[in-house]
Amino acid sequence: MLVFVMVAATTLRLCPLARAQPLCRMQTVRTGKIFHDGQKIQGDLLYFSSATTRLIKHPCKKNIALYLGRQAFLTRDSFESSLLPLSIPAALQVSTPEVTSAHFAGSVLLLVVNQGVYIYDYEANSWNASKGIEHPVSHISGDNCCYSGNSFCADVSNSVFAYLLGDQISQTNIYFSNTRGYVFQKYAHERQAELVGSLGGIFYFHSLSQVGLLLVNQQKAMFSYSDYPLNLDFGLPFDYNGTLDILIAPGQKGILIFWCEKSLLVSQNAGQLVNPVQVREGQHILYSSISEANISVHSVAANENELAVLTQESYLYYGSLGILPSSLIKFAGQNIRSEEAVLVFTDVGMLEILSPLPDPLFPAFDFQKCPVNIQATLMDPQLQVDVCKVELLQGEFDNRMYTIDMNSELQLRALMIPRTGTSPVSLVMVSNPHSLGLQALIYEDGYTLNGNTKHRLNISLRQQHHGGRADPNFTSSIKRPTMSTVTLDIANKEISCVDLKPLTALISVGCDLEKKIIIQNEISACYNGLLDLVTLQDNYSYVIEKDTYDPNFQGQKATEDLLVHYQYEKLGCPVLVFYDTPWKPVVELWREGKFQEVVETEYVLLEVNGLFTYTYSLTAAMALCSSQPQNWTTISKAAGGKGPFAWNRENYVSCHNPDNSTPLRWPQVPYQILGGPTENKVVFEKRNGIYTFFISIVDPYYRLQLLWRLSTGAW
Repeated sequence: MLVFVMVAATTLRLCPLARAQPLCRMQTVRTGKIFHDGQKIQGDLLYFSSATTRLIKHPCKKNIALYLGRQAFLTRDSFESSLLPLSIPAALQVSTPEVTSAHFAGSVLLLVVNQGVYIYDYEANSWNASKGIEHPVSHISGDNCCYSGNSFCADVSNSVFAYLLGDQISQTNIYFSNTRGYVFQKYAHERQAELVGSLGGIFYFHSLSQVGLLLVNQQKAMFSYSDYPLNLDFGLPFDYNGTLDILIAPGQKGILIFWCEKSLLVSQNAGQLVNPVQVREGQHILYSSISEANISVHSVAANENELAVLTQESYLYYGSLGILPSSLIKFAGQNIRSEEAVLVFTDVGMLEILSPLPDPLFPAFDFQKCPVNIQATLMDPQLQVDVCKVELLQGEFDNRMYTIDMNSELQLRALMIPRTGTSPVSLVMVSNPHSLGLQALIYEDGYTLNGNTKHRLNISLRQQHHGGRADPNFTSSIKRPTMSTVTLDIANKEISCVDLKPLTALISVGCDLEKKIIIQNEISACYNGLLDLVTLQDNYSYVIEKDTYDPNFQGQKATEDLLVHYQYEKLGCPVLVFYDTPWKPVVELWREGKFQEVVETEYVLLEVNGLFTYTYSLTAAMALCSSQPQNWTTISKAAGGKGPFAWNRENYVSCHNPDNSTPLRWPQVPYQILGGPTENKVVFEKRNGIYTFFISIVDPYYRLQLLWRLSTGAW
């Protein structure tokens, strides 16, 4: 049980903020001029459309950032050298080189220039125009996942939206790319045609596994979400005064920052609840919002846990993005703002005020920096900041990525050591409670040498659907792979706990990539001498006759023979199967090189080259189906443009499910599902040759969803 104690102060004394030392000391970066001497700027100089400047920092590659103002600058060393302004090649014919939005997508920079999307590969120094966008766009949105080598993480960085801000939602054209912006296709949001209002933005909230569309109507805004259960309603409405710039804080925790000159709001849960940022002094709230405080925002910066604001009045405000509603405190005044200045966090607790400086003798710009040590600044007694209650918060799971598979459980552990005489409240949170359930246990575990109590935390995570504690109407679909972050923080943490960052891990709720299926191959065509192992490895190819395959997978004969190059590295030597013997592959589950079990659940096969010279031993009636079973033809039609291999756990419906209302109209059609409750098998026609099968585990309740290919030789 959490107990909150509130202390009411009878008097409030406002102290003038005076400092003996300046907030920061200016320094100018002027290096590398010789490399730019005589160098001419090629193409059209880019500039930002807004009156206020922006700085977009790559969340994974900390030294890479884009400055947007009267000029644009791309740095790969944190502005530690002089730079030429960024230009776009004249060959792209952008007409007006005005930038309205930008985003780092993995290793490339995306820019919206003159209502079109362009890709700059800064490593190869090459430009490309995006394909697939047929209407004007003004903004792009996306996120980045920094756990390298993980395919789920790569999907986060590859996903990008392009849209026209302020367009009527019911008729606007939204585009989505899963190729880092190289190719877009039209995106239709659920109920989009019914929504009334203008488009305030669209975002892929990976921490919630939802696409959120921001609806703006009559100075109120709210999010509409894409998937169950959040698609049943909207997020809570909030005030939308002016055009708000929306910043997704790094770390996939669902933190959003909305701001314009007279407004600053924060959401901790991907837009479901949006609150104004308060202004306080010490422990006392002075103003409920920055508009009430008459603050005019010039620049905003955020990292995973911190927020900073530079005002047009040349004041610097600082706050933390913790569990409690966000608030800011004002640092001492100093003439630190210029029209071209921006804020940027260079590290935890380290802030920088950056301004470009033109050089009349060289085309390259210098940069003026004013670094601010947040921790040192907060030690000023006039700021009335309490000392941090926690001395240590650590856990091995911090900044790591895990996978929770079907019915599996993940155990995490942490250690907290509070300061003597204090009672901090630790709190564990998940960003996507619809998919990820948790239980936490805290207990005392001895003392430090200084006599402080050690507190151990055990955190147990499992799929919410199997937790047994949530209402079924609250949980997301078990068929859909999702993601969530788990965060351990201190609920009543002081703003002085700058270095005591929350512990966060990213959890993929779905397929365990350490698992794979292997088709048992005890008797191969090479073992029996029908095929030669050396020949297969030497760029072996074979011909499929035109009257035995259909490239469109509809069972129609092709017009010409097909030459197939055998991929021995992936397939090995084919399994030997005799055409007159019904065959069912033995599917084995392996994890990290160790055999786990034989897969007995439902799976489906499809020959990847379109061969149709095989059928199944059972019909729908023989399989005792109570409803019409699915097949590859019906799945392909329902999938539209997703290709022929679209049968998976998300769209599979068992014909033995009593809730399946599809009538059994054609009981004699072949039953195309193997495994599960039936003894169905593959029956080959009398044909000698190689079959390469695609396998998909379709049971949504099995511990994995895997796609695999196997090669079979039928003789």
